[in-house]
Amino acid sequence: MSLFKARDWWAAVLGEGEEFDQGCLCVGDVDNSGSGHDKIVVGSYMGMLRVFSPHPAKPGEPSPAHSQLLEVQLRDPVIQVEVGKFVSCSDLLHLAVLHPRKLSVYSVSGTAGNVEHGVQYQLKRVYEHNLQRTACNMTYGTFGGVTDHHSLCIQSMDGMLMFFEQESYSFGRFLPGFLLPGPLCYCSRTDTFLTVSSARQVESYKYETLAVATDAETRQDAEQHKLRADWTLVLGEQALDLSVPSFSPSSSSIFVCGERNLYCLKDNGHIRFMKKLEYNPSCFLPYSSVSEGTTNTLVGNHNNMLLVYQDVTLKWAAQLSCSPVAVRLANFPDLKGVVVTLSNEGHLQCSYMGTDPSFFSTPKVDAREQDYSQIDSEMKSLQRVIRQATRTQADILPVAETDEDLTVTATVSTNMDSTSVNTHTHTHTHTEMNTDVCVGSTTVVAFSAFLNGQYPPADLTGDVAVSYSSPTGIPRVAQCKFSLPLRLVCCPSAPSKNAKYKITVDTNKPPVNLSEVFPDFLEKSEDKEGNALAFHFLSGPRVTVLASKTSQRYRIQSESFEDIWLVAKELVQRFDRHFAKQGVKDFRNSFAGPIPLAEYFETVDHHFELRVSAEKYQDLLSERAVQFRAIQRRLLTRFKDKTPAPLQNLDTLMEGTYRQVIALADAAEENRACLNQAFVSLRSATHLLILLVSLWQGLNTEQNAILEATLLPLLQDTPQLGWEESVDAAVSHLLRTCLSRSPKDQALSLSTSQLSMPKDTVRLKKHITLLCDRLGKGGRLSLASEANVPMPVMMPGERGEECLCVSLSLSRSLSVSVCV
Repeated sequence: MSLFKARDWWAAVLGEGEEFDQGCLCVGDVDNSGSGHDKIVVGSYMGMLRVFSPHPAKPGEPSPAHSQLLEVQLRDPVIQVEVGKFVSCSDLLHLAVLHPRKLSVYSVSGTAGNVEHGVQYQLKRVYEHNLQRTACNMTYGTFGGVTDHHSLCIQSMDGMLMFFEQESYSFGRFLPGFLLPGPLCYCSRTDTFLTVSSARQVESYKYETLAVATDAETRQDAEQHKLRADWTLVLGEQALDLSVPSFSPSSSSIFVCGERNLYCLKDNGHIRFMKKLEYNPSCFLPYSSVSEGTTNTLVGNHNNMLLVYQDVTLKWAAQLSCSPVAVRLANFPDLKGVVVTLSNEGHLQCSYMGTDPSFFSTPKVDAREQDYSQIDSEMKSLQRVIRQATRTQADILPVAETDEDLTVTATVSTNMDSTSVNTHTHTHTHTEMNTDVCVGSTTVVAFSAFLNGQYPPADLTGDVAVSYSSPTGIPRVAQCKFSLPLRLVCCPSAPSKNAKYKITVDTNKPPVNLSEVFPDFLEKSEDKEGNALAFHFLSGPRVTVLASKTSQRYRIQSESFEDIWLVAKELVQRFDRHFAKQGVKDFRNSFAGPIPLAEYFETVDHHFELRVSAEKYQDLLSERAVQFRAIQRRLLTRFKDKTPAPLQNLDTLMEGTYRQVIALADAAEENRACLNQAFVSLRSATHLLILLVSLWQGLNTEQNAILEATLLPLLQDTPQLGWEESVDAAVSHLLRTCLSRSPKDQALSLSTSQLSMPKDTVRLKKHITLLCDRLGKGGRLSLASEANVPMPVMMPGERGEECLCVSLSLSRSLSVSVCV
C-alpha cells in the first residue's frame, strides 16, 4: 500500500466484458470547441467508441453520466485512436480510428439544443482507407517537414510501414529483419521513425530514407533491397512503449519504457540516463517539469501504483484503484493537469496527486515507576538459563526430528553374474528411478553396473543422490558413495616378468604376502609364496604386481601406462585396510620418484593428436558438403532449363563428392570413437599421476582434492572446450598463486581470457613439469590466500563400465527420486 493515494476527481466504468489497451485512449479538443479544454476519447476491442467531457458532480447537478458526449458502436474492433489535423482542406482537429483492416477519420461536432437537454454531438466519417495488411499500431506527425497538416504511418503485423498523407496513400516499406511488431513513434525534430524490433534494439529510420527506398510488394523483395537504420541501440529487453516529448522545442529526448528499465536517449541514440525499475511497468508518459533541464515521467505498474520520476529520482508515489494500461494528461474547465488512466477492463479514472490529513494521534501511555530490584532478579535468572544452555555445544545445536531423517546406504554385492564377462554390453552411466518410501520402512532399489566399451574404465567409484521433499515442501538431497570391486573388470592371470612401464611403491613395514591382501585373485596364481600376482583386464591388458623378498617395495608393471592406475589404487587401499586391521597406526605408502612425466605425456600427445584429427575431419566435411551443394545447384539449374544442355560430367563429379563425404563421415566417426577411448585412457593416466604425486609429497585430503580438480576439470571432451586448454588454465593459475616463487609474484585476480584449443602441447607439458618441480621443492597447494577465488567444486567423474548389482536402502516417509 502506498503512503499516498491518488485523489479521485472523476471516474466511470465503460461497458461490461470489454477489453482495452494502451492505444485505446487519447485526449484532445476533438470537437474543436476553441476553449482549449480537452475531451477524452476511448475505443475498445469490441468496437465501442466513446467521447467524454468530465466534470465532477456537485450537489443538485446532474450525475456524471452527463459527462459522456458520444457513444457509437463501430463494426470493427478499435486498435488505436488519435486526434490531429488529418484532413487536407481543413485546419480543424479530427479523430483517426485504426481498425485491423481499415483506417477511418471522423469529425466530431456538436449542435446546440433549444431545450434543456443541451448540446447534441455527432460522429461523421470524412474518409477511410482499406488496408491490405492487418494493422498493429500507428503514429502521426508532420512527416517530411510539412507543418500545416498531420500524416499517418501504420505498422502492419508483418512489418510493413504504410504512409498516408491525409486522403491519399503514399507508399509502404518493409522493416528489415522483422519478426514481431513493436512500439512505433515519430520524432519531428529529426524527422525519423523509432521502433523496437524483435532483436530487442531501438532502431531509427529517417523519413527521407524510407521515401526514396525501392518499392517492395512482398517481404522477399524487401530482403533484396534492405533498408538501413540511421542508428540502433541494443536494449537487451523488449520495450513496452516509446515516447518523444514535444512540450519544448529545445528538448531532445527519446523515452523508452522496457520491461525492467526506463531509458532516456538523445536524438543520436546515445543514452542520456537509465533508471532500473523494481517492478513490471504497465504504461508510462513523459511530461514537462518545472525544473529547467529535467523531464518528469509518469509510470504505472501492475501493483496499482502510479509513480512520478524527475529524470531518475522518484518524486511521488500514488495508489490507484486499478492497474492502468494507458495514461494521459488533460486540461479540463475546473482543473488542469489531470491524470487520466484507463485499465484493461474499462475503468476510466481522472485523478490528481494529493494527500488527506490524518487526525489520528497516538494515545498517551501511562507512565509507571520501574522496580529495579525486580529487573535485577529477572536479569540474574536469565543469565543462569543462558549459562546452562551454553555448557555443552550439543545443547544449543538444533536436533533433527526422527521423521525428518533419510538414511541412504549403498551395498555392493560380492557375487558376479554372467553379464560381467560381456564386454559388448552398454549401459548409461546416469540412472534415475522413482520410488515411494513409508515412515519407518526400508526400500531397496537394485540396479546393475557392467563394462561399457572395449577398454578399462577410468574409475570404479559411484555416487548415489536421493532427492526428496519434506512434509513442509522443502526440497532436500541425501548422498552417498560406493566402490565397485576390481574383480568386476579383470580376472586373475599368470604373472609376467617383463613389461614396458613399471611403478614402484614403497612402504614402511615389512613385505606382506599378496595372497593375504588379494584373496579373491588366487585362482590362477602359480606363486605359492605370494610374491607375484597378475591381473588380466577383460579388454585385454595385463598388469603384474611383484613384491620384493628383501625390501619393503612393490612393483606394478604393464605394457600400458594408464592400465596401472586401477591396480595401483587397489593396492594402496588394500594395504591401508590390511594394516589397519592389524592395529598398525603408523603405516604409510610412499613413492620415491621420479614422476614418470615422459610416459604420461605420451598419453597426452595421443589424445591431442586425435582432437586435431577431429578438427581436420570437420573442416574437410564442411568443404565437401559445400562442394556437394554447389554441384546440386548446378545440376538443378541444368534440369530446369528449357533448352537441354550437356551435364559436362557434373553427375560424375557429384557421385565422387558423395563418396568422399561418406568416407570422411565414416573416418570422423571412427576418430570420435578413438577419441573417447583416448580420453578415458588420459583420465586413467591422470589419476595415476595424481596418486604418485600424492604418495611422493604426502599430500593431505584437501591438497589432493585441489590437484584432482586442477588436472581433471572435465568429465568429457567437447568441441568447444577440451582437456588441454582447461588443464593449462588451471595449472597456470596455481603457478601464479599458491605455487608462485614469492608472495610478490602472486596474481591478485583470475585470468578472463577465452579458452581455445592450443596449437600444440609444449606449453601444457612445460607447465605440468613446473608444477611437479615446485611441489618437489616444498610448494604446497592451498586456496587460503586466494580470497577472491571460489573453492573448486568436486564433480563426480564418469561412472559405469562395470557389471555388478548394487542395492540402495532408504528409510524415509516421503516420495523420493533416486539418481545414480
